[in-house]
Amino acid sequence: MSAVESEAAAGIPYGTRLGQLAAELGGATAVTLVAEDGSERTVGWEELERRSNQLARVFASHGLGVGEPLAICLKNSVEHLLAGFAGWKVGAVVVPIRWDLPDWERDRLMAVLRPALVVDAGTLSLFEESTDESSAPLPDVVSPRGWGVCSSGSTGTPKIIVQTAPALYDLSTAVTSSVVASYGPMDPDQRVLCPAPIYHTNGFTAFRTLLHGDVIVLMQRFEAEVALDLVERHRITGFIAATPMLQRMVQTEGIERRDLSSLSWVQQGAAPLPRWLGQRWIDLVGPEHFYMSYGSSEQIGLVVCRGDEWLAHPGTLGRGMSETEVRIVGPDGDVLAPGEVGGIFLRSPTGPQASYVGDDVTPMEETDDGFHSVGDLGWLDEEGFLFMADRRVDMIVTGAANVYPAEVEAALSEHPGIVDVVIIGLRDPEWGRRVHAIVQPVEPSLDPESVIAYAKERLAPYKAPKSVEFVESIPRTEATKFNRAALVAERDGPDDDGRGPPV
Repeated sequence: MSAVESEAAAGIPYGTRLGQLAAELGGATAVTLVAEDGSERTVGWEELERRSNQLARVFASHGLGVGEPLAICLKNSVEHLLAGFAGWKVGAVVVPIRWDLPDWERDRLMAVLRPALVVDAGTLSLFEESTDESSAPLPDVVSPRGWGVCSSGSTGTPKIIVQTAPALYDLSTAVTSSVVASYGPMDPDQRVLCPAPIYHTNGFTAFRTLLHGDVIVLMQRFEAEVALDLVERHRITGFIAATPMLQRMVQTEGIERRDLSSLSWVQQGAAPLPRWLGQRWIDLVGPEHFYMSYGSSEQIGLVVCRGDEWLAHPGTLGRGMSETEVRIVGPDGDVLAPGEVGGIFLRSPTGPQASYVGDDVTPMEETDDGFHSVGDLGWLDEEGFLFMADRRVDMIVTGAANVYPAEVEAALSEHPGIVDVVIIGLRDPEWGRRVHAIVQPVEPSLDPESVIAYAKERLAPYKAPKSVEFVESIPRTEATKFNRAALVAERDGPDDDGRGPPV
């Protein structure tokens, strides 16, 4: 048995799987792309297969081969999907990268990744070139490491988190959402909204959804009101979204009059969920249709929760799924008792399913018995439900007390006059670090004193911001992420030795 045949015995190569779906589903719609101007473009399964076969031949002619990195720097688009499938059809490691990175940051990532081929706005001619190629199926080939995602983490050092598993689709275990399916069977016909950018882990699930044979509605760029329109118009059955997206959706005027009856599942991930926001979504779709998940691109384990469990343990992330064990560890390595805050460590039967590529990249923390951590802080209750405090690097030490920005952000996010908020720690002669709020207000008339007073009504006084700054918008990426360390450095400036301040 050849290496490819041996690997395929455990699953179907991604490229081959697309061919199977095209043969089965033909010209039926696979993807509806919703452009930024609201226009829609539909693509069928046969077209995805035909065009990705043609593009794969062009990629191969440009030197892309088995195990080599393919960098895709495109907006959410049909072309991005075609490039991904074409990469797998020649055995490449598919790595989506933010399409709008400044040259300096992009160059650093490329130096780490060393891609054999880059697909971006400057190489769109590859798609035109491919139209003259054969659309016949290519020989089966397996990418030895299915895909990767880019990260600069908390340190600012660029790294690629690359999956260790090959690009094989296992029909026996595959589902549209493993989180939702862990609570019971999912309906076979899914129409999934994809609001996140494909370069983010949430957005990359668009590929997994297609491989399962489900229809996706792919947003080129997220807009809350448009997302709600799409749920109604396309009768969307489910979607995965980061916390800021969910918040913007419920803050849309008239949300209570929207028809969300088609939604059988809404899954939150990628950031802590304020209690008011969790309650709001449970009110909208019902507790048995709202799900939360906590994990990482490193796939060290997965913690999940459904709305009914969340109501019994408000604010929880859930409990371990698929035999994931959860442990809270103190700074000296001791296992902490319920209620004590420490590092969140997970252990699953498969262990981490990714490794880092990069220079001077700090490895994951690991215990002697195989638990791993990506740097988050939290605690367990008496029943083993996990709660998030914050990331260790984000914690603010102010006047010898610990303040977790996520907690303050959650408290302020419910303020009716606040659209978005980020909490950072700034250098202060009295407190060492003072809690500082960067606020995007609904109206410019909002004043700092009312923001501070609102926080003090909900938090211990030392956790409330001591200073407030108003901005037109928080500098978030399409994936709703922001660089907290950069926000601190912009305001504090360098230390005496020229380095930026600690967070």
